[in-house]
Amino acid sequence: MASSHSGLRVRFAPSPTGMFHVGNARSLLYNWVLAKQSGGTLVLRIEDTDAERSKPEWVRGILDAMAWLGCGPEEYEGPLFQSAYVQHHRDAIDKLLAAGRAYYCDCTREQVMVRTGSEHKGYDGFCRDRGLTAAPGRAVRFRTPDEGQTVVKDLVRGEPTFDNATIEDFVIARGDGSPVFLLANVVDDMVMGITHVIRAEEHLPNAPKQQLLWVALGHEPPVWAHAPILVNEKRQKLSKRRDRVALEDFRAEGYLAETMRNYLMLLGWAPSGNREILPWEDIVAEFRLSDVNPSPAFFDVKKLRSFNGDYIRAMSVEEFASACQPWLRGDSTPWQADHYDEAVFASVAPFAQTRVALLGEIVSMVDFLFLPEPPSDEAAWNKAMAGEASSLLADVLAAFHTVTWNAEALKQTVEELGKVRGLKLGKAQAPVRVAITGRTVGLPLFESLEVLGRERTTSRIRTALARLGG
Repeated sequence: MASSHSGLRVRFAPSPTGMFHVGNARSLLYNWVLAKQSGGTLVLRIEDTDAERSKPEWVRGILDAMAWLGCGPEEYEGPLFQSAYVQHHRDAIDKLLAAGRAYYCDCTREQVMVRTGSEHKGYDGFCRDRGLTAAPGRAVRFRTPDEGQTVVKDLVRGEPTFDNATIEDFVIARGDGSPVFLLANVVDDMVMGITHVIRAEEHLPNAPKQQLLWVALGHEPPVWAHAPILVNEKRQKLSKRRDRVALEDFRAEGYLAETMRNYLMLLGWAPSGNREILPWEDIVAEFRLSDVNPSPAFFDVKKLRSFNGDYIRAMSVEEFASACQPWLRGDSTPWQADHYDEAVFASVAPFAQTRVALLGEIVSMVDFLFLPEPPSDEAAWNKAMAGEASSLLADVLAAFHTVTWNAEALKQTVEELGKVRGLKLGKAQAPVRVAITGRTVGLPLFESLEVLGRERTTSRIRTALARLGG
């Protein structure tokens, strides 16, 4: 079981049983950065031994999510699949049995509860010295030390110490002979030459058990680092059943990979100089596991959204326009494909860039330009079309037939027609905006009208007047 690998080796070991959790993404980034800093190796291991829940499409999802974050195939070794190492797991179990460090057990949970008088107490060691041999239904338990302590040297948490007397003889192989996660995880790390295990705090209770296995199998334990758990606004551990945690969903909404990388790295760690938004190269250079705060880290979606807006505004207009294309083309757009005009979008992209926090918001910002009619929003209509809206729109329509067609002239026209009615520009332009765009907020109105053109603009105002009965 000795490894021929050398140098620092870390691993990212997700299970292909669902969407890519942001907590997994943070673990990936921590491991990846450490490997990049040291010239070491990041190993991607797919822990696929749960045959019922593991699906090929989830493996593909893991690879796609990693690539989106910038960690493509050239950045890691693998993917390696845990299911390919089953013989190594069995060999390790046999070695522990032969050395007297493990034993067979035929106790049921109910029998243990009767003997201990509690459903909360662990296994009582009943089968330790019964000398049972292999038989169907018999599990294999690891014999933990009765005395002493197990000290887990952790780069984030110092030296958590566990009394061996409180660690029950835990199962390493089920009654059907299949190895459990604890054993498989350790053996895989040994075979793959993993030197540093960087993972979430929720795995810390497993660390003393795994360290005992490392030692019993004749290996030096790895360097441990348990990053803080991620919590929601109520300081509850993030839950896929309750919270927004799937990286794929954030990506679909229009979060940038650069934003996600930056923000996730800050969940437990802070760079120098009170900075929050900084280049990836600076993060790689500055990050230290010893600087990670062990306290729970708040996954603040509002802050993440704000970060994303900052990253979007820092792009060049050309980069922004290119990044928006997946939301502007294809079958999911509300307009027909042949109605999209790249030149039209390019003309309003600078205005849109300052107004969206997510790339996915671009659709509702520019849809009026590519739809035959503006989108319908009853609340917006009722709000804007009250009072003198009808007469104002009639005067605007008449003026727009002859006005010079540029943003400044259009603005001046509406402003003057508003003044006649004692309306400031904001109030005067409201019915015009809703008639043209279908919404009360959006891109700068008069620049939008200039792009939309005289014919389409006046046509929409006539339609609005007809609806108002004007």
